[in-house]
Amino acid sequence: MKESSRERQTSEGILYVVATPIGNLEDITFRAVRTLREVDAIACEDTRTSRVLLKKLDISTELISLHKFSEARKTHAILERLKQGEQVALITDAGTPAISDPGARIVRAALEAGFRVSPVPGPSVIAAALSVAGVEASSFSYHGFAPRKDHERSALFQRILEEGHTAVFLDSPHRLRDTLAVAAKDLTNARIVVLRELTKIHEEILEGSADTILAALESRGPIKGEIAVVLEPPRLTHYAPNMEDIVRMLVAEGLSGKKLADEARRRFGVKKTDAYDAYLRLYCHALNMRGSHRK
Repeated sequence: MKESSRERQTSEGILYVVATPIGNLEDITFRAVRTLREVDAIACEDTRTSRVLLKKLDISTELISLHKFSEARKTHAILERLKQGEQVALITDAGTPAISDPGARIVRAALEAGFRVSPVPGPSVIAAALSVAGVEASSFSYHGFAPRKDHERSALFQRILEEGHTAVFLDSPHRLRDTLAVAAKDLTNARIVVLRELTKIHEEILEGSADTILAALESRGPIKGEIAVVLEPPRLTHYAPNMEDIVRMLVAEGLSGKKLADEARRRFGVKKTDAYDAYLRLYCHALNMRGSHRK
């Protein structure tokens, strides 16, 4: 009889980090199903949610609750099980553990204690959102959940603009309109993709500017479901004028100094310092030269 992987490794404590579906239960991998059947216990974010999945898969492995409020307390108990040679799977309600979900603490503790930590990859809202957003994603940043306060949202958008590559963040359906309202002021030329209920029955993708998406949501009632947002900043080299042309255009509109720099950042996604430096170089230097000639 062929020896199973479980039988070969009974003396080695292993923590498996297992990705579970973000919506459609058919997205779970064969390896994830086998792992969840074979481990001694499954540490999960919410036992009620996980039981729904495990029942569908006909899995009866012991469950350990490991939510954000109990992670510190349960970490020691899970390490003790690993010391006894047990194998434990870590899952969350949806997607990959330890990414905007509980799990990072126990993963780090297991690594520092010298135990093997093995990923069982699969569904991820980040990868799913990027794959259907139609954006340049050779490099991107992930920012967790969008801030609650407007000034913090503005700071996030400023950082994304300065980094200059595609960004992904999550948002609450109750706060999405507020986030888009700030984006409409701060990200005039950015392309935004709002992805709702990915892989689920009511999956929806809205794309365009913040203004156009807000207009599309205007006639709707409360927004429901899980929300991911992909933001592609305007790329100056793709379609915007160069920095000096931007400054000249804004000066012609009556702007100057720091107000000009703010507007350049808002409208074209350039760094405020670059716009301000160009303004000083083009206009203040010229004024100083004319003044010196008068003398």
